Amino acid sequence: MAEKLKMIDTHFHIWDLNRQNLPWLDDVKELQASFSIDDYLKAYEDIDDIDFKGGVYVEVDSDNPYLEDEIIYDIKKNNDKLLGVVARSEVSPSMRLPIFSIGVREPLHVDSSKRGRCLEDSFIEGIKELSANKFTFDSCNRVDELGDLVKLMEKVPDAKVVLNHLGNVESLSSDYKDNMKALAKFPNLYLKVSGYPTGDKKFVKELLQFIKETFSADKLMYASNWPVIKTYSNLKEHLSILREEFYDNEDFFYNNAKRCYGL
Repeated sequence: MAEKLKMIDTHFHIWDLNRQNLPWLDDVKELQASFSIDDYLKAYEDIDDIDFKGGVYVEVDSDNPYLEDEIIYDIKKNNDKLLGVVARSEVSPSMRLPIFSIGVREPLHVDSSKRGRCLEDSFIEGIKELSANKFTFDSCNRVDELGDLVKLMEKVPDAKVVLNHLGNVESLSSDYKDNMKALAKFPNLYLKVSGYPTGDKKFVKELLQFIKETFSADKLMYASNWPVIKTYSNLKEHLSILREEFYDNEDFFYNNAKRCYGL
């Protein structure tokens, strides 16, 4: 019998709408429900030929990150499949940082985030502090602000930055390609392969080929974006495409995540 593929999912969300308020859900009907850790694990239990080790929880942009910390900590201490937490914080030298977290995300792709935010002095100083204290920063950018992330990395090249969802790619434009090629040169920048619609097979093939040609293989990581993936794809299709494209490579699906997040 073939050995099952070991897998870590570097990006999932859960929330409880009986206790939490996520204002952005007002515009996303598919996600206007609670999603529990049990729901998440069940999605992977339905895939027979993998050895699912667990996932990294990423903040959900709720209106109360302190409550979110309490909820996620209680879940984490009772479930060994929740491998790590990337917490919500406003990046600055004096940012709040839950001690049980492995990293921070301040969403830069949402309407409430000012354009150019990641180049503000307080943000840059905050990234320096994260780097000095061995925390990662998960960067979720507007695709047309990837150039700002390049400039941030030039200012803080030692920072360990994880770019979410292939930079929220919309098309393989020359600007996108140029910025991604620039980001690929930084030795501490990792990339989560997720976030793109799977319906356009030609686009997906070209996108993944470009990413594999551009980034070092040890910087690419599997991510699902569950349950937000429901808005543009589904878990089984997304996973099937990536298993075919990356040939069940255990570095992509498992080892790179361990190294990046120190799991």
